[in-house]
Amino acid sequence: MIELASLIGLGFFAQWLGWKIKVPAILPLILIGLLVGPFSTFFTPDGHKFIDGDKIFHGELLFDVVNLSVGLILFEGGLTLKLKETKNLGNVIWRLLIFGTIITLIGGAIATHYIMGFSYRIALLFGGLIIVSGPTVVGPMLRNIKPNIRINTILKWEGILIDPIGALTAILIFDFILSGHSNELFTFFALKGFLLLTLSGLLTGGLAAFITIRMLKNKALLPDHLKNTVILGAVIGTFGFSDVLHAESGLLAVTIYGMIIGNSKIANLKSLMHFKEDVTLILISFLFVMLSSRMDINDLMALANWKSVLLFIVIIYIIRPLVVLCSTIGTSLKWKERIFISYISPRGIVAAGVASLFTLKLTSGQAPITEIQVEEAKMLLPLTFMIIIGTVVIQGLTAKPLAKALKVLREEPNGILFLGASEVGLFIAKILHRFDIPVLMSDTSEHNIRNAKRNGIPTYEGSILSEGALEEVDFSRYGQLFSTTSNNEINILGNRTVSSELGMNKVFRLASKLEVETNALQKPQHLLFQGKYDFIALSNLIRRKHIIKIVKSSQYYDKEESFQLLSTYDLPIFIIHSNQRVTPVTDSLNEINEDDQIVYLEFKDVKKQS
Repeated sequence: MIELASLIGLGFFAQWLGWKIKVPAILPLILIGLLVGPFSTFFTPDGHKFIDGDKIFHGELLFDVVNLSVGLILFEGGLTLKLKETKNLGNVIWRLLIFGTIITLIGGAIATHYIMGFSYRIALLFGGLIIVSGPTVVGPMLRNIKPNIRINTILKWEGILIDPIGALTAILIFDFILSGHSNELFTFFALKGFLLLTLSGLLTGGLAAFITIRMLKNKALLPDHLKNTVILGAVIGTFGFSDVLHAESGLLAVTIYGMIIGNSKIANLKSLMHFKEDVTLILISFLFVMLSSRMDINDLMALANWKSVLLFIVIIYIIRPLVVLCSTIGTSLKWKERIFISYISPRGIVAAGVASLFTLKLTSGQAPITEIQVEEAKMLLPLTFMIIIGTVVIQGLTAKPLAKALKVLREEPNGILFLGASEVGLFIAKILHRFDIPVLMSDTSEHNIRNAKRNGIPTYEGSILSEGALEEVDFSRYGQLFSTTSNNEINILGNRTVSSELGMNKVFRLASKLEVETNALQKPQHLLFQGKYDFIALSNLIRRKHIIKIVKSSQYYDKEESFQLLSTYDLPIFIIHSNQRVTPVTDSLNEINEDDQIVYLEFKDVKKQS
């Protein structure tokens, strides 16, 4: 019990540590697992590990736990694959998905075969494992580097879409291997088994998704408070039923299940995705510490040679640039942008999870492979971890200096994020939208989201404060946050959370009633509308007849006069600078230039508030 509790506790600590030092969580998860596992044998008197996953889960139970955990992770990955969004993707992203899958699979297999001496079956499987990238690794890296919008968009969408595609490719190769005999790869028997397995996974996943969607759309069958729990049970049931129909088809079934559910028109799908993120986070937290602890020190020491280093170099610095070169021929991308995209290719959690599962199955003694291939399969997990750790560490440390050297860092974005799509926030967003300023409104209220959409305002349904939102929202377009909810505590929390992404000087909020009544010298900085109006007061104001007016600061003699005249306007809102950037009117406003435009409201029937 103490080892199981330690695994879970260390997993949560690794998640926190990753957040604290701003690195993908998978890096501390793996490193902590190695420290308490194989590396701890150097410090114990009897040479035993501090924690060993094999002592907690034995034999078939270990395989079942890992198998089911990976299935839940792949289900969440399937949920993120939005087919409607892929229709609008540029040619570069489409090519990266196609060439990235094919070239990495074949190139990785050839390199592994000739460098490591692996058989083609195991080499091809490793090629499939290293296809995936993943938003949980790429997202934090992009937020830290802040490349220009073209690079950011390409890498972000490649990371989101290549995860389920790469995992599915690796699963199909793995299933094909299990369908054949030990010395055969392409046989009629293998092909027949592979087709039956694929058919089982597709039909089971598709049927389960169809039944689930019908249930979710009928509240008489399934109340809202049971939706997440029922779907979690359905995922587990689908996985098990598919495996009963045909062994090892469960992973394919739940991936298909997730893809169909994620692309269906189900209300409150965001809450389902956040629930699955929480479940996946718990699984990942203990799973990768446990799997890292299981590795043998001899397998790790076997990587300390020129062959594994050469394989890493070929995969990262030859195959990846070849993928990008083939994907960007004839496009408008500059060579500096292509070089940087070629440099960014971190591997993530799905690669580690699937590699762990394959290693367990292939080394269990039940797979139709030779003894030599079993020894090769034992190296799949260490090699995959080597690629993960190597890419995260090297690229994480050097990508930003490289972006600066190549001059591909993005300029400060002029878009505005809104926390809250209520009447007040929507009022401000619509004015900004008229001036072609990018805006995005976030709210958990379906009514507010629908209202914003009716007014043509882009929306994010859910909390912008969640970890998932920070990964999904494209911060290359949005450089400021306006917190405009009716709840002052949420506004304060929103500013505090998003300031870590944008900076303290780029987050603003409405004043509370108490702050409105406070002496001007004691008010916090960055209060919208100079802290003169709270949510209720503003709501009452904007419901009255008003005129939106614009005046150029160049009409006045100097900046000082421009600032003085702000106090004469009924409701000054923001300053639009000549470069299309926006500065809200606050007590900390210190920038009005000659060609700036001052946007304010004039109320004919409202007495000005002093």
